[in-house]
Amino acid sequence: MAQAKRIDDTLGRYDIGLIVLAGALAAFGLIMVASSSIAISPGGPFYYAIKHMLFLALGTAIAIAVMRTELEWFERNAFLLLLLAVFLLLLVFVPGLGVKINGARRWIRLGISNFQSVEAVKLCFIVYLASYLVRHQEAVQTRLFGVIKPIGVAGALVVLLLLQPDFGSSALIIAVTVGMIWLGGARMRNLVYLSIPLLPLIAWVATTSDYRVKRLTSFLNPWADPFKDGFQLTQALIAIGRGEWFGVGLGGSVQKLHYLPEANTDFILAVIGEEFGFVGIVLVLSVFALLVGRGLMLGMKAIELRQRFAGYCAFGIALCIGLQALVSVGVNMGVLPTKGLTLPLISSGGSSVMMTCVMVGFLLRISYEVDRAERIRDASLVEPRDLIGGAPAGATA
Repeated sequence: MAQAKRIDDTLGRYDIGLIVLAGALAAFGLIMVASSSIAISPGGPFYYAIKHMLFLALGTAIAIAVMRTELEWFERNAFLLLLLAVFLLLLVFVPGLGVKINGARRWIRLGISNFQSVEAVKLCFIVYLASYLVRHQEAVQTRLFGVIKPIGVAGALVVLLLLQPDFGSSALIIAVTVGMIWLGGARMRNLVYLSIPLLPLIAWVATTSDYRVKRLTSFLNPWADPFKDGFQLTQALIAIGRGEWFGVGLGGSVQKLHYLPEANTDFILAVIGEEFGFVGIVLVLSVFALLVGRGLMLGMKAIELRQRFAGYCAFGIALCIGLQALVSVGVNMGVLPTKGLTLPLISSGGSSVMMTCVMVGFLLRISYEVDRAERIRDASLVEPRDLIGGAPAGATA
């Protein structure tokens, strides 16, 4: 009875490393949003910084609520979360609710602010896919049809995203889906079989719109048209080049003064490069690498402890944050075409920063339950006679 009670009362611990890494990125992001937007803020020099701070606070509050919610609840309601994702993507097309900005209908009007539905869709879909991988583990690992179904669901979400249009988020969801399915044990040959008909389709989608073709080609040689199609990238490269090794110092960026478009959002890394140089960019990338690596290691530990749902969710969230950061960096460096994806926890953007906070909160909940499962496993290995007196032999207070 003593051992049973001890196991039932076992508590876990949140991963302090995750909190420190995410907190460091969020704090640095707030500083950079203030610096990069000070010349373009419509309501005072710190308008965007204050707005960013409010969304950080809101995201942290939701993250705390997620941290206190059992993962079993999310697993049980995974299909409802998928329906919520579809509903959110459809809402952007409702007249009066959907907001069209720069030719794209991606936002929902919430009165005081707009919400980009795809940011919530990412997490909802990751939870659903993790649940599917647990329920259909054998089919995913051994049969082609077991892989087709989740990719089909992802395809339906991608179609809704392309109608907005949002090619960047579509590519991100496809990449996260393939990554999670592969980590779930799917055979590589099955993934290759499915990619054969999908690659021509992706190429067709990418080349059927003039603005997508311009984005795909302008990054190859932005200097060929530096005042039109290549303007964003040339200004970003000028900013990064001006920063050299150690940058010009915080607040010293010239490119943010109405030269570099989206300096506080999509191209904030260029401002970081200008103000903190190559060293600053490397430090930011290192923190992202540590955060993503910690998430993947957490997923591996969860799988080892047979907490498969927790493990797959950790894989999905780590891949989502890591791939989005990688794409954002690639765009700023001119390695990838412009995708419209923000740098997680750093770029200004209410929906993105808020939902990234929620993702971190989800990772922290996973770390809590993994630590609790580890403690329960260790307690179950203790001989009953060692529990006499209320503590295992050799335990310290």
